Amino acid sequence: YYTPYFFMGGGYLAGLPFSVFVVAAVFVVLYLAITRTALGLFIQAVGINPTAARVAGVQAGRLIVAAYVFCGVCAGIAGLLISSNVKSADGNNAGQLLELDAILAVTLGGTALTGGRFSLVGSVIGALIIQTLTYAIYSLGVPPEINLVVKAVAVFIVMLLQSPEFRAQVGALARRPGAGALQ
Repeated sequence: YYTPYFFMGGGYLAGLPFSVFVVAAVFVVLYLAITRTALGLFIQAVGINPTAARVAGVQAGRLIVAAYVFCGVCAGIAGLLISSNVKSADGNNAGQLLELDAILAVTLGGTALTGGRFSLVGSVIGALIIQTLTYAIYSLGVPPEINLVVKAVAVFIVMLLQSPEFRAQVGALARRPGAGALQ
């Protein structure tokens, strides 16, 4: 194997996997760009309310394309890390079912599935929760297929909690007189 390529996904630096440093570098650059630059504020404005951002003079179309390009670059970096970790490149199976983890990490981090406000730190915390859940399931000896079911149930619960209709129905049940009280 080509040693530098293997090091990207399987090497260690100061006792930590090298991929942790790559993710940390991307996170720091993205966090600073989103919170400390006008470009980041424009991207947040387009994500929260594209119509209001367009009326305010922000070129939403270009920002959306730029955001997709950046996502593509990040996906390419992730693909390099994954393929170097498994020491192969399989275009059909590499990263399969990781999209569920990505959606779950972002939604657990507090971002609504419908868009709007987001939290980079929350998304990282969501990813750590998913990894903790995954390792807990594996170390308990549960079959790996159950891991997907648990994650799918978690996505379903998050979808329910983010649904305005569901929250309204739960609120109506909670406000109903005599609900749960002994008479």
